[in-house]
Amino acid sequence: MHSSQPPGGAGAHAAPEVPGRRVELAAEEAWELLGSVRVGRIVFTRHALPAVCPVDHLLDAGDIIIRPDEGATRTALTGVEEGAGVVVAYEADTIDPETHAGWSVVATGYATVVTDPDELERYAHLLRPRGDGTSSGAIRITPGLVTGFRLS
Repeated sequence: MHSSQPPGGAGAHAAPEVPGRRVELAAEEAWELLGSVRVGRIVFTRHALPAVCPVDHLLDAGDIIIRPDEGATRTALTGVEEGAGVVVAYEADTIDPETHAGWSVVATGYATVVTDPDELERYAHLLRPRGDGTSSGAIRITPGLVTGFRLS
């Protein structure tokens, strides 16, 4: 893994937490929280409708790398396969079911296929596909916008 720097530039620091409140996160903190978990959800379009699929991820040089399964998720990202890239959102969170405290981060950007053989080999060792374990590639999400909030 390279750096886990947030895309964009410096952002304002988040406001102090108040119990029972929703506090918007600065981009740097949102990016740091995203890197603290391994599973999130990719949101994409399938048959002109929104679709969501859980995937494992890692952060690499300001990008989010996922290994989607060979089924519906990869098929739905056909624009990625053709090299054009598609707009996606990527969401991860940690929210306690008892207290409802936690955080949620959403990164929105373009998804493209990773084609460099060295990167593909490295990602194959760092990321395991979900489900039946079949995956033959990796997708790079280059975020243009990273937002998030903390629930206290």
